Amino acid sequence: MCSYAGVENEGKVCMNGARAGNERRKWARLPLAIPVFVRSRDGKGKEFLEFATALNVSAGGMLVAIRRVLPAIAQIRLEIPSAPVAALALLPRAARTLRAKALRTTPAEGYYLLGLKFARPLLVPGNSRGRRRKVASTV
Repeated sequence: MCSYAGVENEGKVCMNGARAGNERRKWARLPLAIPVFVRSRDGKGKEFLEFATALNVSAGGMLVAIRRVLPAIAQIRLEIPSAPVAALALLPRAARTLRAKALRTTPAEGYYLLGLKFARPLLVPGNSRGRRRKVASTV
């Protein structure tokens, strides 16, 4: 729910991207500010790479603050920067590059809030550990 100084903003977009009203998301959003590189094509088809900030993240997508407007159905590749230590084999496997598509773009002061849906969710619904089931062989 969105509030400003204790007063609800009916239907208006908040800085966290929430809208007052019914929630339709499958996964809970985590209000984390995460730096991301956004790679896509602009309205003229020219490829770009921009440093942006994710404002909230869920297993199904994220809300990103970006300085440029993107086409309505832009295909996006997100790259999450990490320290070189993350490449060590002893650490659990983690996604650093994610494919997504833009669902909505909302103008704000000096930037745009970009609602993204991941091409593949980070978790499988109903599986809190994020592991995918193996398909049993019939042989």
